[in-house]
Amino acid sequence: MKVVGLVTEYNPFHNGHLYHIEEAKRVTGADTVIVIMSGDYVQRGTPAVMPKRLRCEMALKCGASAVFELPVCYSTGSAELFATSAVSFLDRLDIVDSLCFGSECNNLPLLENIASFLSDEPAEYKAALQAGLKRGLSFPAARQAALEKTLPNPDCLDIIRNPNNILGIEYLKALKRLHSPIVPYTIERKGADYHDTSLQKDYCSASAIRSLLSYSSESIYPEIKNPYDNTPLHNILDKLEEQVPKDCLEILKDYHHITYPVYQNDFSLLLKYKLLNKTPKDLMRYMDVSEELANRIYNQMNKFFNFKQFSELLKTKELTQVRITRALLHIMLGIKKEAVKTYIKDGFHHYARVLGVNKNRSDILGILSVRSTLPLITNPARTDNASPTGRKMLYQDILASNLYNSVITDKYKTPYQNEYKQPIIKI
Repeated sequence: MKVVGLVTEYNPFHNGHLYHIEEAKRVTGADTVIVIMSGDYVQRGTPAVMPKRLRCEMALKCGASAVFELPVCYSTGSAELFATSAVSFLDRLDIVDSLCFGSECNNLPLLENIASFLSDEPAEYKAALQAGLKRGLSFPAARQAALEKTLPNPDCLDIIRNPNNILGIEYLKALKRLHSPIVPYTIERKGADYHDTSLQKDYCSASAIRSLLSYSSESIYPEIKNPYDNTPLHNILDKLEEQVPKDCLEILKDYHHITYPVYQNDFSLLLKYKLLNKTPKDLMRYMDVSEELANRIYNQMNKFFNFKQFSELLKTKELTQVRITRALLHIMLGIKKEAVKTYIKDGFHHYARVLGVNKNRSDILGILSVRSTLPLITNPARTDNASPTGRKMLYQDILASNLYNSVITDKYKTPYQNEYKQPIIKI
């Protein structure tokens, strides 16, 4: 058995993801695909547009052998934390031979050069980074400026401006720092730009699909200009026939307005409740909340209207909106700095939560139970084999999912799905 690992969000699954799975198997020669996927909340600091179980089912029907959940404290972290935790997980499974990720450049040697440069952090780079931060630049902007000033290879400058390249560099940094034997591969990202919100033939972005789904939602935010205004609501999902695999389209149609779409503004009242109970000192205990941001949140509370509007209101030159959105999500979910430091110090991962497995490769779980140092969790109500730290971490994941499921129940008036009672998916 030869195993390739994929780090994913599938928010939602589309043709580009199917291409990634198929190409990953081709370029690595793997016969088994293990996916580590964000759960109900994703890296940009928002809830996933649809529940993790639907996204897991799509992945299994499109070639994944097994899907595992990335804990919520990592799936909603910075690019570096997201990548490091995912790579650490694949490494701890002890059966993954290779990691395959998409990139705009499709140039692994150049990406590895940049990763090595950033891992070493030469003095001139550190000085340039600090100079940018002192000028009031956000961390991503300061890092970009420092890299442009100090990278020895001019061919690298365009590479560090693209989101998938940046994430790929973080995967490579993690492999290097962990001294992992996993071999990296990259494939060229096909189709639309990462942030493109227009539908294109074959390979559109997940952003474009989410934009279409926002039009299909019952509560359209009036400030969003949508390109689908002339399309009858009952025909809106037909526009996805060329964008997502057939099996995924069927799932999208079966569960539309039953369990999805879900948006950050659906959590507005929950967030406001949490914020109303906090002082600036309290707020600073949560991940990604600096003293400056804590004070801004506290001082602007009278202007809170909804989740999205408030994150935009809090944005400054020094604080990106994604950073703010992640911070607000961490406050809402109760993800605290000290807890995450403990998780990381004790080895990042303390269990492997199985979301789903392909019936033809169910032997994977037996192999992992013998090979991996991580206890397998197939039933969240049974955690006897997990450490106290692992049980605490899993409880946070379950609470976050139950909150997500509660929002679905309230929004679509469908039965509540308690996370403790969810079996693994077998396709």
